Formats: sequence, structure tokens, C-alpha cells
Amino acid sequence: MREFWVQFRQHRSGVIALGFLVLLLLACLLGPFISSHSQTAQDLTLGASPPSASNWFGTDILGRDVLVRVLYGGRISLLVGVLATLVAMVIGVTYGMVSGLASERVDGVMMRVVDILYSFPFMTFVIILMVVFGKEFWLVFAAIGAVEWLTMARVVRAQVLGLKKQEFVLAARTYGASFTRILFAHLLPNVLGTVIVYASLTVPGVMMLEAMLSFLGLGIQPPLASWGTMISEGAAAMSDHPWLLLAPAGFFASTLLALNTLGDALRDVLDPKARMR
Repeated sequence: MREFWVQFRQHRSGVIALGFLVLLLLACLLGPFISSHSQTAQDLTLGASPPSASNWFGTDILGRDVLVRVLYGGRISLLVGVLATLVAMVIGVTYGMVSGLASERVDGVMMRVVDILYSFPFMTFVIILMVVFGKEFWLVFAAIGAVEWLTMARVVRAQVLGLKKQEFVLAARTYGASFTRILFAHLLPNVLGTVIVYASLTVPGVMMLEAMLSFLGLGIQPPLASWGTMISEGAAAMSDHPWLLLAPAGFFASTLLALNTLGDALRDVLDPKARMR
């Protein structure tokens, strides 16, 4: 970890991206408590007003402060991105390692299952979930997690296929190490760097999926709001009240840029081949 941090500090863009994400997280967590405005407080007489000294990002058509709603929406968007990525990591890493280390026949069957799931239309799957279970908050995690772990499994499997013929794995088998011990004691530490890098790049992809679902009305439902739902509302009123779109879209785009920049920095630091170039 000490070596990692020394090398990471030399990556200026990665440090800036990490600093921005930390400040954004603190703002989303603490900002609504510090602000004198409430997310749900409505002022119909004020209506949609442009940015001012009292409302830095203006108000929406119900007179609610846009900045506070954006910070609340950031909580939902970041929560969906991080939790769905963690679910994808747990399922995808385990599935990919087992498939890569197992026999060719088992590996073939497991990968055919992944191919079948890949071929299933994502939007159709989401619509079926909504029809059967209703528009529940946890369905967003289920729908996104059911898709994102597939790519994670393929990435990890490819790493394991190259590692399982290495001398340290052959030595572990010679000394009688169990299948589970080889997976988690020998292979997992060697694929962890790749998993961390891919996970950092998965979070913005998950947030994009959540925003797309919310934009189409299939994601986060009122009274909760995410950046996706706010962008959808702002797009409908863009011609008359552009600040309703610019505020959440600006936060969303900046966050995605920072996450992708951080992912590139982690790849450069954790990938020995990238450091050699």
C-alpha cells in the first residue's frame, strides 16, 4: 500500500480526480444538513426562478432549491453506482475464478451460461422486473447487477486462465492445496489489481445505466430523486428553465469524468505493463 500511494501521488490527474470525488461525497452527505433549504420544502409562489444569492442553482417549478435536490440526488446516484458495482464484483469475481480454474468441460458450460445471459435484452429484463415486482428501489440494483457481473466474470476468467499454469499454482496443487484455497489464497491476490481497476471503471457505467433507466421512468421513483430523474425533468423544461438541466447534468458529467480519470490512474499504477510503457 505504501508503494502504491507513492506511485499514485505522482499521477497528478488521478490525485485531482480523487480529491474532487472526496469533496463531492462530503458535499452530498453534509451539504443538505448545512443548507437552510429543504429538499421537500415547496414554495409555489416562487416557482421556477433562476439562480440567485439565496438559491445558487435556482429553484424548480415547485419552488424547491435545485442545489439541495442535486446533492440529495448525488447520494442516490453514487449509492447505486457503488453498491451495484460491489454486487457485480462479488458475483463476477467468484464466477470467473471458478470457471477459469475448473476443467474445460465445466468452464465451457459456465461460459455458455454467460453468453445466454448476454443475449437477453437488458431493457426487456428491466420491464419484466417492473411488471412483476413493481417500481421498487431495490430493483435498480437487481437489474444493473444482473448485467454488470457478466463482463467482470469474463475479465477475471481470462486472468485466471493465464495464471493457473504458473509455477506457484502448480506447486500449490502438488502440495495438496484444495480448490478453494487455490482460488482465494493464490489466484485472488494476483487478479485483485485488475479487479480494482475494472471496478473503478464500472461505477460510471452503472451510474449511466441508472440515469438511462430513470430518464425513461424505469429507475428511481418519486419522492426519491437521482441525477437521472433530475436530468429527465430538466430536459422537459430546458427551453424555459435551462438551469433545471444544467445543474444535475453538470454534476453528473463532472463525476463521470472524475471516475474515469481515477480508473485510468489506477490502471497506470497497478498494471506493471502500463508502468513500463
